[in-house]
Amino acid sequence: MAGQVANYFDSYRIFVNKSTVPVGTAKEVTDIIRAKTDVPFDVVSNPEFLREGVAVEDFMKPDRIVIGTSSDKARQTMKKLYEPFVQQGNPIYLMDNVSAEMVKYAANAYLATRITFMNEIANICERVHADVDSVRLGMGSDNRIGKRFLFAGAGYGGSCFPKDTQALFTTADNYGYHFKVLNSVLEKNAEQKQQFFEKISAYFKDDLKGKKIAIWGIAFKPNTDDIREAPALTIIDLLLKNGATVSAFDPEGMPNFEKNPLAKQTELGKDSYSILKDADALVILTEWGEFKNPDFSKIKSLMKSNLIFDGRNLLSLEEMNREGFTYFSVGREPQNA
Repeated sequence: MAGQVANYFDSYRIFVNKSTVPVGTAKEVTDIIRAKTDVPFDVVSNPEFLREGVAVEDFMKPDRIVIGTSSDKARQTMKKLYEPFVQQGNPIYLMDNVSAEMVKYAANAYLATRITFMNEIANICERVHADVDSVRLGMGSDNRIGKRFLFAGAGYGGSCFPKDTQALFTTADNYGYHFKVLNSVLEKNAEQKQQFFEKISAYFKDDLKGKKIAIWGIAFKPNTDDIREAPALTIIDLLLKNGATVSAFDPEGMPNFEKNPLAKQTELGKDSYSILKDADALVILTEWGEFKNPDFSKIKSLMKSNLIFDGRNLLSLEEMNREGFTYFSVGREPQNA
């Protein structure tokens, strides 16, 4: 029996190892297993909604549970399994397998769309001299919209948003439907990373040869070491290809970055200040807490010039102006430019 179970999991890995898994996987997995055994079984689609960095907390206190199955027995078994985790009344939603799979992809694709929308708003703000942070606060106060996932920046990354957004787009395409909104999201997210690099390059009149650029943050978000699809990888690659020297530090992501081919061409630091020595510019690409209140006097003493490009709008415009930094962010007025 143990061997059969191993075979079932090997069959499932056909799907989970794909970079893009379309909706409808549960049916395919069911067909593969059924072809290999007469033992009764059920396949349940039980998407997780765990945020990297706080996954244990999300598991212990889920805001909702989604269970997809056509089997009454499996449905009751799953409900019993999750009852200890929803004692405060958080809902368990029961549905068919395909709908449960769609919930996961639709949720992540929608959040990616919100981020991308705000990046578009930020780009307009730069042109009309509006402040995207003020716009975000005004929008977020509308209870129909809410405050979350409205932060502009250098693009989203990670394992979930890029993969699930692409998976939903691919599913639609497989069924002959062109998902125009998601197509724009995918294109714009790639473009946002490129545009942020171009902001750096433009300052140096598109001549980065011999310039040392220090990078704070490689992980796609704080409180994780995950660098998959991180905007920092794209921007570091573009900097290197255009002749810049790059030094980089991330509080948790360095071990994973060291496995990336880009690391061989990058000066790796053990702390956030060591990489600043003789740097022509500092680029912030992950909103780690320790980057929010740095020692500006120390930064000035180490760098060649007081120049910061902030891809996460981590620092305040007032402080940058007061400290005398030339400062560029996303969707906000440059300071001392």
